[in-house]
Amino acid sequence: MYVCMCHAVTEARVKQEIDEGATTPRQIARGCKAGTDCGSCVRRIQTMLGESGARPCPTARLAERLGLAGPAAPQAA
Repeated sequence: MYVCMCHAVTEARVKQEIDEGATTPRQIARGCKAGTDCGSCVRRIQTMLGESGARPCPTARLAERLGLAGPAAPQAA
């Protein structure tokens, strides 16, 4: 299955980057360009990293600490 449509990067390719030591979306981007164009695949990449035991991104940790659903949670008026 494709993770990044912009650069035709598959889940297998992202997993390969993770297996080779990538622990952040930026490191994966350096290896295969996934997440460097529109960015719609970055959340999936973060999920894959989390499934592999990597620490979640700082934004996700902050959202969890604040009790928000995630980085895109609506702000109170």
